[in-house]
Amino acid sequence: MDFEYVARTDDNRMVKGKLSASSEQAAVDVLASGGLGVLSLKESVPFIRQDSKLNMSITPEVKPMEVIMFSRQFALLLESGTDAVTSLELLAAQAENKALRRILGEVVMSVRGGLPLSETLAQHRRTFSPMYTRLVAVGEKTGTLETVLRRAADYMERSYVTRKSVKNALTYPIVVILVAIAVIAIMVTYVLPSFVGLYASFAAELPAPTRALLSFTSWTQAYGQYVAIAFLAAIAAGFIYTRTPSGRLQWGYLMLTLPRIGRINLLNELSNACRSMALLYGSGLPLPEAMPLIVQSTSNKAMQQAYSELQQGMIAGGGLSGPMRRNSLFLPLMVQMTAVGEQTGHLDDTLSTVAESYEAESDEKTKAMIAMITPALTIIIGGIVGFIAVSMMAAMYSIFGHAF
Repeated sequence: MDFEYVARTDDNRMVKGKLSASSEQAAVDVLASGGLGVLSLKESVPFIRQDSKLNMSITPEVKPMEVIMFSRQFALLLESGTDAVTSLELLAAQAENKALRRILGEVVMSVRGGLPLSETLAQHRRTFSPMYTRLVAVGEKTGTLETVLRRAADYMERSYVTRKSVKNALTYPIVVILVAIAVIAIMVTYVLPSFVGLYASFAAELPAPTRALLSFTSWTQAYGQYVAIAFLAAIAAGFIYTRTPSGRLQWGYLMLTLPRIGRINLLNELSNACRSMALLYGSGLPLPEAMPLIVQSTSNKAMQQAYSELQQGMIAGGGLSGPMRRNSLFLPLMVQMTAVGEQTGHLDDTLSTVAESYEAESDEKTKAMIAMITPALTIIIGGIVGFIAVSMMAAMYSIFGHAF
């Protein structure tokens, strides 16, 4: 249970906070062991559960790199012979992020109250993922907590670096597209209409490109708002449909089968799954118990279904590579290497090798796609702006020729 307390320290300072304990008396004992005199203690009932998708916490978010650094420092302290509670206290004292400092303080109180470290960390799902807490639980049971923490940190760092590289690669094309749309919209909405009256005041025959441009501008002024409303309505309808079970499944398959980008998405999904399975299996967690965490690690409904079918096939006694062969989402290299790993008893090593191969291929294809998109966007935007400029200049020459 979670309790909120108000206590007094030895130097008569008032402190308040939260801790987890099995009972109210256990909470009092924990506070007393920390040199705190209890003034008020009551059970905490959160307005919104921590595992809810809606979370109204106003505390600063704990960044992935901060969790990675915490894991490595925690492992280092444990390897040096420092006990877990003292290590957590030291890490909480030096944490720069206020949210992480508060969370670690609550973890220390809960661990002193008799709760296992993994259960305490599981209460902070926004900071520590289910996979992370499950790994900590395995490390506690096997006595290899420091090793598991290092593996978890390495896994999170690879995932973070991969996501960041993709995000950075896509930033420039997205910015170019948005700027181009804004410039063209301003020209069509405000600049070109001002020339319509000017051209109409002359009796000169305007060139075909200019007439087409002015017709498009007039049509946009007359029907543009309806087109925009229909476009937004279509997007809203599509978004609502993708919130339904069938819509999420179809959207998941679409994201995995689109030209070029679909292959990259599939490689990223499979490399993440291979990394996760290698980490969990190598840490001592049986694959049937690891598969639910693999399912939770992806937001793609099609991949969730594939992993669930894989889990059912394993439970039925088909091993790991056997059920993989029956689903086309699992690429041949992954299936073959998994079979080799099962035969040799080095499944975690072979899965890590597959993950590295898929990550390299995904990175290469992403860079190639970005390299193709950038000049294509430049040509398209240059063509549109050039057409507008040529149309306006041709109209001016036509008017001057008629006047003189």
